[in-house]
Parts: sequence; C-alpha cells; structure tokens
Amino acid sequence: MELAYIPSPSHGVVHLGPIPLRGYAFCIIIGVFVAVWLGNKRWIARGGRPGTVADIAVWAVPFGLVGGRLYHVITDYELYFSDGRDWVDAFKVWQGGLGIWGAIALGAVGAWIGCRRRGIPLPAWADALAPGIVFAQAIGRWGNWFNQELYGKATDVPWALHITSSTDGRVPGYYHPTFLYESLWCVGVGFLVIWADRRFKLGHGRAFALYVAAYCVGRGWIEYMRVDDAHHILGLRLNDWTAMVVFLLAVTYIVVSARLRPGREEVVEPDGDTPDGDAVALDKKADDKADSKADDDKADDKADDDKADETTDKKSDGKKPGAKTDTESDETALSKEPVESPESEELVESEESEDAARGEAESAKKV
Repeated sequence: MELAYIPSPSHGVVHLGPIPLRGYAFCIIIGVFVAVWLGNKRWIARGGRPGTVADIAVWAVPFGLVGGRLYHVITDYELYFSDGRDWVDAFKVWQGGLGIWGAIALGAVGAWIGCRRRGIPLPAWADALAPGIVFAQAIGRWGNWFNQELYGKATDVPWALHITSSTDGRVPGYYHPTFLYESLWCVGVGFLVIWADRRFKLGHGRAFALYVAAYCVGRGWIEYMRVDDAHHILGLRLNDWTAMVVFLLAVTYIVVSARLRPGREEVVEPDGDTPDGDAVALDKKADDKADSKADDDKADDKADDDKADETTDKKSDGKKPGAKTDTESDETALSKEPVESPESEELVESEESEDAARGEAESAKKV
C-alpha cells in the first residue's frame, strides 16, 4: 500500500435533484470564464474595447467544442462505431473526450468569423487570448481527474494517482498523474507567454504561436507517458506526431512573421481606447502632440519674422537719401521766409519821410 498518493474522486458527478452536475463540465466552464476574463484585460491593455473578447468568444467557444469533439471521435472512432458500441455516445461530451488540436483549429474558424464581423485582426485577438487559453487548458485537465482518465504508467512515486475504477478497461492501481503534469506545464506556458509578450512586445499572432510551440513541447513528453489506447505510427502515438508537426509550424510562423511584420499592431480595434500599457502607442501620441506644437511654434515665429521685416522696411523708407520728413520740410519753409529786423523798419520810415518832404517842396515852388 502506498503511503502517499493522489486520491481519485469516487464520483465524477453530483446530482442536484434531477440536474446532474459533472466535474468535467465544470472544469471546462471555469476554464472558459478564466480565458475570457484574462483575454479581456489583455485586449483592453492593447487598446481594444471592453466586451470584444466575450463577443468573439461566443463564436469561438462553440466551434472549439465541436472541433475538439470531432478530433477525439475521428481519432478514437472505435470507441463509438465498433461492435457493441453505441454511436450516440459520440455526442456525450460530458463523459470526456476533447482533442485540443481540433478545439484550437475549429475554434480559430469561429474566432475568425467573429473578428471579421467586428472588423478587427484575428492575430491580435489571438495574442490577447493566448495565456487565457492555456490557463483554461490547465483547469480543464482536472476534468480528467474527475473521470479517472488519461493517466500514465504505473509508478510508486509519492504523487502517484490512485485509480479505483475498473470500467472501460481500467485497472485499479497507482499511476503517473499525467493530467497533473500537463496542468502544471500549461500554467508555466501561460506565464512564459505573458513574460515574453511584455519583454519583446510580441504582435501579429506571435504570442499565440509561442503558446502553441511551448505547449507542443510539453505535450510530446507527457503523451509518451500515457497508457490509454491510441493509434501508433512508427512506434509513436498519433498525438506525438501531431505535436511535432504543429510545433514546427508554430516556430516557422514566428520566424517568418517577425521578418515580414516586425513589431506589434498599434491599433487593434477601430474606435478603441488608448492602451494603458502600450508604450508604443503612447509615444506615438506624444510625438504627434509634440510635432503639432512645433508646427504651431514655427507658424508663430514666421508671423513674428514677417512683422519684423515689415517694420524694418517702413523705417528704411523713411531714411532714404534726399527724402525729408514733414518736420524738416516745415523748418526749411520757415527758413526761407524773409525776416524783418528793426533796422529795416527804421530805414523804410526814413525813406518815407524824405519822399514826403520832397513832395511838399515841389508844391511850394509851384505856388
């Protein structure tokens, strides 16, 4: 008997009257809420409008659930369409069985439809939602714990998972809790994406691609530990091959996108608010304001220069050679007027007296 282990729940469903409350479904629902909540905060920080993430999630989540279930049913069709199986069980999502590859692929189609209707770029929305998606995966993996599924090889480590159910081919015992390994790995990937996005200002879908690549690395070694039935190709489980292919595609996208479209989107949504944490947008706004002020200063300086030139021209016109001011003209006119001195007045009176005397003398001679 193991002294330390992780116990499994005896039941994965609790009935609230006639309503069944399933642990697997609760984990999925909580994960969706966490993804939308965190994605909304990151979207607003990028300059988007509140509520946009939730509006697009209305399209992405149903598409993702359908895609995840389709991938599981297609890759494990014998569980539903072989002899003795009921194909109706393929629609019982609450019993477990969602493939993350199909969920992301078809969920992206739903997100594209929602983004197109809102007129926003899908890569920017995916970057904002990436950490929330991987945190949702971390929470959703605990649904496998409720269903006692997706565990690894037998082990005696202190954190071994104790499987008690014997249905669907299970063998009670102690196994590696691969659901826990993947949950913890997803939490680490989420914080990695948040850090890298802040440090390198990832944009144009590169934060989402980083999440995909990092998740694939962990999924590869965790998948290798699992013992549940799966299709094998060249000795490897199908999901291992899928993880390798998707990893290469994600890394290729990061490299090519960084060369073709470096930096980050300055505007992620029409009529959005100024991003609180986006230094690029704030700097651009400050630069525009500074440029506008500089233009106004230049216009004022030009107006002052024109005014100064006009004043200088007027002063120059008033000091041209040969030109006289009104004051100088008046002084000249006054200088040209004859000035009568006292001596001139006496001389005139003397001449008048002599003329009068001569006239009297001539009159006397005639008499």
